[in-house]
Amino acid sequence: MMPQRFWHTVLDACFPARCVSCGQQTQNDAWCRACDAVLPRIGESCIRCATPLPPSAGTVCGACLNHPPPFDATLAACRYTFPLDRLLQDFKYGHRLALAAPLAQLVIDACRPALNGLSPAFQEPPTHVLAMPLSAARQIERGFNQAQELARPVAAALKLPLLTDALVRIKDSPKQATLPWRDRHKNVRSAFACRRDLSGYRLLLIDDVMTSGATAAAAAKALRAAGATTVFVGVVARASMMQETGVP
Repeated sequence: MMPQRFWHTVLDACFPARCVSCGQQTQNDAWCRACDAVLPRIGESCIRCATPLPPSAGTVCGACLNHPPPFDATLAACRYTFPLDRLLQDFKYGHRLALAAPLAQLVIDACRPALNGLSPAFQEPPTHVLAMPLSAARQIERGFNQAQELARPVAAALKLPLLTDALVRIKDSPKQATLPWRDRHKNVRSAFACRRDLSGYRLLLIDDVMTSGATAAAAAKALRAAGATTVFVGVVARASMMQETGVP
């Protein structure tokens, strides 16, 4: 029987790895060096909502100081701009499920400094991971939950239990992207419920994109009502209010 390494070499030669963004051949990486270098990583941002902040602006934005969200911190890997916007659209609406792993890796990389005590976002690390749920009708329509596809590799990499049945969406409201900014919090009010007691849990809630933060806030309220002591949000990308199309 030939060594496993031999077959890996054969497969790599026959089916070389290609960059998920530009399609160029890579060294078994998801991104080629050029695309990795230009990924719009978020940099300095508010630890509560991940809004990008200018240098020396502190760690919390004015909006979160005036109206603190019900979640404790947001860890966003990148800004919602090219090429992440295109890739997330392809993943979510084009059913390119192979993008789940490289997109999840961006979330993992964003979370690791906090988990290692190198970020003020986590005074205490999370104990469990869960995904932002879809309504039953939306999941049937789409065929999968993009947040769940991201949460699986995140939980595995961080070696944390994945909760698959704790949080449910009980309100099939219109898509956030179709609504004016001011209506989004009302649209998701009371949209979530918990199926289990979460007393003492510190949760990392995974989603693909955050824009207004309304969906994350509604989910965090339900999680806290079920006893969660801390709710962190982890997303691939943080969008601004100017980037409405297709963004939750």
